[in-house]
Amino acid sequence: MTKHKDGKLGSLQDKRSRVLPMTTLLVALCGLSFYLGGIYCAEKNKFEVKNVKDIAKAVPSPKESTVAPLQMKFVTFPECSLDYQDYTPCTDPKRWRKYGMHRLTFMERHCPAVFERKECLVPPPEGYKPPIKWPKSRDECWYRNVPYDWINKKKSNQNWLRKQGEKFIFPGGGTMFPNGVSAYLDLMQNLIPGMKDGTVRTAIDTGCGVASWGGDLLDRGILTVSLAPRDNHEAQVQFALERGIPAILGIISTQRLPFPSNSFDMAHCSRCLIPWTEFGGLYLLEINRILRPGGFWVLSGPPVNYQNRWRGWNTTVEEQKSDYDGLQKLLTSMCFKLYNKKDDIAVWQKTSNSSCYNRLTKPDAYPPKCDDSLEPDSAWYTPLRPCVVVPDPKLKKIGLKSVPKWPERLHIAPERMSQIHRGSASAFKHDDSKWKVRAKHYKKVLPALGTDKIRNVMDMNTVYGGFAAALIDDPLWVMNVVSSYGANTLAVVYDRGLIGTYHDWCEAFSTYPRTYDLLHLDGLFTAEGHRCDMKFVLLEMDRILRPNGYVMMRESSYFIDAIATIAKGMRWGCHKEDTEYGVEKEKLLVCQKKLWYPLSKSSR
Repeated sequence: MTKHKDGKLGSLQDKRSRVLPMTTLLVALCGLSFYLGGIYCAEKNKFEVKNVKDIAKAVPSPKESTVAPLQMKFVTFPECSLDYQDYTPCTDPKRWRKYGMHRLTFMERHCPAVFERKECLVPPPEGYKPPIKWPKSRDECWYRNVPYDWINKKKSNQNWLRKQGEKFIFPGGGTMFPNGVSAYLDLMQNLIPGMKDGTVRTAIDTGCGVASWGGDLLDRGILTVSLAPRDNHEAQVQFALERGIPAILGIISTQRLPFPSNSFDMAHCSRCLIPWTEFGGLYLLEINRILRPGGFWVLSGPPVNYQNRWRGWNTTVEEQKSDYDGLQKLLTSMCFKLYNKKDDIAVWQKTSNSSCYNRLTKPDAYPPKCDDSLEPDSAWYTPLRPCVVVPDPKLKKIGLKSVPKWPERLHIAPERMSQIHRGSASAFKHDDSKWKVRAKHYKKVLPALGTDKIRNVMDMNTVYGGFAAALIDDPLWVMNVVSSYGANTLAVVYDRGLIGTYHDWCEAFSTYPRTYDLLHLDGLFTAEGHRCDMKFVLLEMDRILRPNGYVMMRESSYFIDAIATIAKGMRWGCHKEDTEYGVEKEKLLVCQKKLWYPLSKSSR
């Protein structure tokens, strides 16, 4: 073959000569792969069994696996100075100047930064005594436990309370019921028959005074959250809790109250001085949000009965009539109707009729219907909005007429279980049964539970309120706390006829020191330990726990020893117990806070 001058033929032959060995190599590799594949298939079963055995040896089963428990270095916590005896970290009057006066924003929750947190034990007041037992505590408490003279001087003429020797006496009076709260409630029950037959079970009292209204309702089968802000003088919430009546610090200002929508059966304001019609009706719109359809809003005081009362209100009859007409107009626009009225008490009812709510979608409607951009139950640092939260039309059984009466509603799965991930009637029934067994066991390891030694109880991370339901026949009440970062189950708690609040345990709770007899938690550190510092959570528990009070902690064995070490540094006495199941992975730690008195007045 003749070679071209440009050498192209020779170049092509060189390429072909290199391709042939590569083809041969490829064929050889394919053959080898086929041969090895045959060997693999022949030995496959033997190979798999061998490796499973190896894995079993290398990785122990969960039952055999052991994780070293968390260990903490023992630290003795110092005492705070005496001026911290009524310390409320997130509603601290010493920090009010940092925040605005507009709409009393400074009285809302403003928690200190991490580096400002106190790492000391809040002392009791000088002369502190173990609280008087329930039910006697409803009528009297030790003066030295709540040593506030201002409220005694300003309110004794209205029969709120009076100082008598070493005690405060609570006659049961109030600004609008000087003749006693019982007579006031008798009239209210005549206006609202549902208060007598179990229809009305849960209530909220805004601007509660010393909570005499909520205290008297307990004998009538109605459980009330008494709400009032922190202040320098009155200490309304502290008085309520010292008496053994449910209460929490709070104010309707710029943020939603920490409760789910459509939850309370009744709301009450007795001359609470909340400007209901100002700021576009924002405050009344919040009452609407938390009140269930068919629920009642009760108002006594200005401008109700203005025709006979206006002279004592430093105003004119024309001004009071204008205020009443404006209030009535606002309530009508929000789908409330005047239900009943007599003397100083007026009662409005929130409608269950969807046709009224449909009218709120019109362009000229005010207040308008809230859009879907904000979850109705979002209530942890959530701003108030000038709009009406309308009940979910998919929920047919949240109205007051549709919810079973008390006490039947306690053990019936609420409709809102269906809105919870993996929620169902069977899950509810299982939880209810589980807590009956647990509560029975708890009473064995903590004999004080169920006696007059324990009155104010907090379930720090409840799910459906099962612990509270299991203790319903005992002389106590339970504040059910649902994590603001967890599943939203608080609405179910209220549908059962129980009470509670949202909270984030990385922050301080909205209450005064020494206000609870028993704190219960179930896996709180397992669930929140990655976010919240265990030390500060335990210090907060110590702040709100009464001297001689108890803590029942159900936790993973991984945390128990570390918790016990910190607790010892806080002067708690603790002992470890088995759960009712007797498993090693979970234990009970039962603690009691010791009663101690300050050694010095040094500031910390």
